[in-house]
Formats: sequence, structure tokens, C-alpha cells
Amino acid sequence: MTVIVLTRCPVGLRGFLTRWLLEISPGVFIGGPSARIREALWAEVREYAGNGRALLAYSSDNEQGFAFETHDHKWDPTDREGVTLIHRPNDRTATAPPAARGWSKAAKRRRFGSG
Repeated sequence: MTVIVLTRCPVGLRGFLTRWLLEISPGVFIGGPSARIREALWAEVREYAGNGRALLAYSSDNEQGFAFETHDHKWDPTDREGVTLIHRPNDRTATAPPAARGWSKAAKRRRFGSG
């Protein structure tokens, strides 16, 4: 089983993938091509994705039962003791307000009965 998910990719690439895979939702393709065809499709996706992102997931003979690859994602596959996990970088920016600490005014009123 092979699944390819496209985000912000050219429409022509979606049309190309429908030759071998079924588009079950916009940008989500599923099918059962051979490993050789899957690798050729993924090479085309990486070449023609433009500014878009792509994800490939397929059946594999490992502990998880599947493997996946990404193209231009902020989240990166990371191998941890034979299991592939997604490393999700911390995207906190300097413009984000700091998290509020302590009790809210409503919680103080309820807790302490003033108000």
C-alpha cells in the first residue's frame, strides 16, 4: 500500500499521479504500485513539487509495518532505536506573547469567593 500526500503542489503533478494512484481526497493519493514504480513516482514528486510539500508512506517489513519519506516538510523523520519518529521543531517565535502564569481572574473569584 502506498500513500502520497501533496500540499500546495502544481495541479499537473496531481494529474500525473492519478495515472497510477487513486485520489481519495484533494492531494491524497493511495494505491498499490510496485516498489520500482513507487520510487519513480516519488522521484517525479520531488522534482516537480515546486514550493509545495509532499509525504510518502508505504508498507514495509519493519517493526512499524510502514515507512515514510518527506519532501520540504518542517517535520523530519528521525530514527530512534529502529523506530522512525517525526521530529517536530519548536516554532515559538519572539513575537508570540509569553504564556500567562497563575490563576485567571474568573478562577480566583470562583476559588476564593470574592466577586
